[in-house]
Amino acid sequence: MANIKLFEEKKIRSSWSEKEQKWYFSIVDVLEVLTESPNPQVYWRVLKKRLKAEGNETVTNCNALKMLAADGKMRITDVADVNQLLRLIQSVPSSKAEPFKLWLAKVGQERLEEIENPELAQSRMREIYKAKGYSEEWIKKRVRGIAIRDELTNEWKKRGVKEGKEYAILTSEISKATFGLTPTEYKQHKGLSKPQENLRDHMTDLELIFTMLGEASTTEIARNKNAQGFPENENAAIEGGTVAGNARKELEKKSGRKVVTAKNYKLLPEKQNKLNAKKKK
Repeated sequence: MANIKLFEEKKIRSSWSEKEQKWYFSIVDVLEVLTESPNPQVYWRVLKKRLKAEGNETVTNCNALKMLAADGKMRITDVADVNQLLRLIQSVPSSKAEPFKLWLAKVGQERLEEIENPELAQSRMREIYKAKGYSEEWIKKRVRGIAIRDELTNEWKKRGVKEGKEYAILTSEISKATFGLTPTEYKQHKGLSKPQENLRDHMTDLELIFTMLGEASTTEIARNKNAQGFPENENAAIEGGTVAGNARKELEKKSGRKVVTAKNYKLLPEKQNKLNAKKKK
């Protein structure tokens, strides 16, 4: 998707939500680029009315934020996150939207293949990490960690925890109890300032191991205590993180070394490019 330069002609107003950990984009700005409409606000009002009549939930769930307008004032405008934006693009008849539509079709096909054969998803994920320069041992832990995380979030969903804000709070509680840092503080500690930089992609082997222990412990405690709703699962998250936190402290005491480090893997792509260049020579 990074190779599809759909919006290079015009800057799209955007806003990063620290709480939700995702970007929001101005819908009228996107439509202006896609349709070249002289009045994108009117185009959006007509499109929104049509999509609502069709029962499109994407339109219903769109948010509104204050953004800097052409007149220099902060004005309310409809915004969409990446998922909502991609759904809206599918409804716009435009040659400029075709690259995205083709990409979405390809992703959809791959997803169906992965549902039929789950091993394909792991295989593709491993290849992506390998291409970035990660070691085989690190990749095994990262993939295992994703599976454990999925198991935990599936458990939360079954137990009445709401996706988004509540998931983020519980994740933060596990991290604080495990490492003494929230995910935001952890990213700062590692020098990760860009929103798209995934904290777990910059963890060492040991950091990944204790992350897995905290989340696996939380899942086990939630099940055994039959935790229901957010408050009970918050307690389970703190207890699960504490199990991992105590294990981390014990290891640090015995080894004389801290588990939490400022190390990150931001230079990996650069190193991998140099390695690939050498192989071509």
